[in-house]
Amino acid sequence: MTTRQRSAARSPNALADAWERRTLLVKQELAAASAASDAKTARLRALRLEKEQQDAQAQPKPDGGAVRAPRRASRVIAE
Repeated sequence: MTTRQRSAARSPNALADAWERRTLLVKQELAAASAASDAKTARLRALRLEKEQQDAQAQPKPDGGAVRAPRRASRVIAE
């Protein structure tokens, strides 16, 4: 390494450039992680909706006339 190369790494512009490069790399890594998380969420959501649809199709439909009205409690009169 020459003297010029060593001094270039310590100049204010070189330090700022290195900081900016690191900042961009971190932002890119965070964006990639966020995109992966979003893709996983979308996949899991699609699977859940598909399962709910299959469950809804598998359940028998209730009869319309078979539903009874709830019974009312009779009033008790104390003597």
